[in-house]
Amino acid sequence: MYDEQGAEYLDCVNNVAHVGHCHPVVVQAAHEQNQVLNTNSRYLHDNIVDYAQRLSETLPEKLCVFYFLNSGSEANDLALRLARRYTGHQDVVVLDHAYHGHLSSLIDISPYKFRDLDGQKEWVHVAPLPDTYRGPYREDHPNPAVAYANEVKHVVSSAQEKGRKIAAFFAESLPSVGGQIIPPAGYFSQVAEHIHRAGGVFVADEIQVGFGRVGKHFWAFQLQGEDFVPDIVTMGKSIGNGHPIACVATTQPVARAFEATGVEYFNTFGGSPVSCAVGLAVLDVLEKEQLQAHAAHVGSFLMELLRQQKAKHPIIGDIRGIGLFIGVDLIKDEATRMPATEEADYLVSRLKENYILLSTDGPGRNVLKFKPPMCFSLDNAQHVVAKLDAILTDMEEKVRSCETLRLQP
Repeated sequence: MYDEQGAEYLDCVNNVAHVGHCHPVVVQAAHEQNQVLNTNSRYLHDNIVDYAQRLSETLPEKLCVFYFLNSGSEANDLALRLARRYTGHQDVVVLDHAYHGHLSSLIDISPYKFRDLDGQKEWVHVAPLPDTYRGPYREDHPNPAVAYANEVKHVVSSAQEKGRKIAAFFAESLPSVGGQIIPPAGYFSQVAEHIHRAGGVFVADEIQVGFGRVGKHFWAFQLQGEDFVPDIVTMGKSIGNGHPIACVATTQPVARAFEATGVEYFNTFGGSPVSCAVGLAVLDVLEKEQLQAHAAHVGSFLMELLRQQKAKHPIIGDIRGIGLFIGVDLIKDEATRMPATEEADYLVSRLKENYILLSTDGPGRNVLKFKPPMCFSLDNAQHVVAKLDAILTDMEEKVRSCETLRLQP
């Protein structure tokens, strides 16, 4: 990225520009379709059918009905409507510190937001983040997947005792705002059992982490095993490389229940010929430039470089991630794992002075988050970690406490 003076910045966090800022193939696809036709989806056009077909090839077979929208927030709002209509229930189970969008319906199921606004609604139930670094069940637990899934089971049982009925469990496949969390393998399938038993559906929010970012798979929920298939998958951000397009994929039974209302779903701009041309172009680039494999290769390299820094700098408590979704958890103390919030903020500011854009997340705002465009290279990784090393070394030499984070002249 470039500022108004032309200074060049390395963007380590902009997962909106999924295949790279202003990718010429994507720009050209939008331009060409714009010159011919752009209209709403009441008018039949091959692009929406072609795009749905291409997306279906990346997903498990039962996820075969697609709704196109403008944004990830719209996608999650529609997922909520689908779940409620299909189940006939109202309530939602979410993970602590989750964020699912900016619409009123989604603020209500986003602890990250509602705790600072109107508080928790009676129909919302919050389960612990499956965080094996600083959650209740950590890396030394014999089976954290079952332990965290049992927490969801307890939340559901508690809600049912109050006469509540569960419509859906919403979770980012890799919780992002929660601090770049990698749920233990098997967790989702266990949770799905508890949710299905309660009459609800499982919604996998892939808005931040889908489309090959995790490297090993095209979708992050696939990290949980071949046997796990969500009932609804939501997509946004990376789907259009900055163009406003999003999608909800679901099953025939869920879609039929929604259709039975007689109230059709319509979206003026979602699924337009231009949006679908852009979506198709993004899939083309991912395939032709082998960006999923690239994410796996560069991500592994970056993780190894960061692990070397962890051995060198005590402030680094944990390195976690997969593909080009990586978190660096900064701590004040190894025993307590207290979040190093001020240090993280200071470090991000220093990186920006060095023309590197990075940001923080997590309940303690202490986790450096790496979610760069998929073209992020081995050289980019080396450059970032070298700067990170230099700044941390400088901090250790000159900065002794949070109160003295601002270097003396």
